[in-house]
Amino acid sequence: MELRVLRYFLAVAREENITAAAKALHMTQPTLSKQLMDLEAQLGKTLFIRGKRKITLTEEGIFLRKRAQEIVELADKTEAELTASDKAVGGDLYIGAGETQAVHFIAKAIKTLHIHYPDVRYHLFSGNGEDVSERLDKGLIDFGLFVGNVESQKYDYLKLPVADTWGLLVRRDDPLAKLGKIRPKDLSGVRLLSSRQALIQNELSGWLGCEFERLHIVGTYNLIYNASVMVEEGMGAALCLNGLLNTSGNSSLCFLPLEPVLTAELKIAWKKYQVFTKAAQKFLEVLQQTLAQEAVQKNKPKERVCKK
Repeated sequence: MELRVLRYFLAVAREENITAAAKALHMTQPTLSKQLMDLEAQLGKTLFIRGKRKITLTEEGIFLRKRAQEIVELADKTEAELTASDKAVGGDLYIGAGETQAVHFIAKAIKTLHIHYPDVRYHLFSGNGEDVSERLDKGLIDFGLFVGNVESQKYDYLKLPVADTWGLLVRRDDPLAKLGKIRPKDLSGVRLLSSRQALIQNELSGWLGCEFERLHIVGTYNLIYNASVMVEEGMGAALCLNGLLNTSGNSSLCFLPLEPVLTAELKIAWKKYQVFTKAAQKFLEVLQQTLAQEAVQKNKPKERVCKK
């Protein structure tokens, strides 16, 4: 498959109309139609269902769209890296991150890097650990920010000097809100929404102990905002990390920490033996400096005020 043809395919999938796609690609409709038919013949699959006004993707077409997007994105990223100036630090930096307050560390490093190297462009991808890991493995991102464990056999990483705290997101009028803290036994019979990553990595099973088998999990989520809407609508409560939603003031929701406290480590990771672009190398250096400064501030003794 040629990259050029994959770009044609993606344009048609995006426009859902061959005429509109041909116009966007600055080519004739018959030429584009022939390219698409040749692609289907090459693959031996029907990629489109051709209607009078709209084209829809078949199951095979949906699969190819996902792969084609990854292939084209990786090709563009590779070309940009190879054609970048040997001296100037510029180009694109790709970072994936799970939902965590630790993104502040990334933001601080980016701000510092931007002051010194304004030609670097930043592309942020949000997703759970599975999503970030998949894009990191495929070379679609340079760094991934992980909540919890990372596969040390595949990645090198820096451990961040903070940790996220697990808890339960509930409505303020929920009887659980009066407890202040949530113990394993308090979850008995509660309709729960849990992050898919937490269940896959068994992050909560140790804390729950024998109560784990009694959980009533009615759904899973990968990003907390939509789960919070479900909680607001009375679907249940959500097991999540603190600080991702504003639960202060007039919010109808509140966050209850788990008791005993359960935390998740935070790590910024990259593929082992990865050859960094200049922008990626500078970002890592700045991030290491940022973390070192944070450590100094954290360990700096507080000045004592002498009262007369």
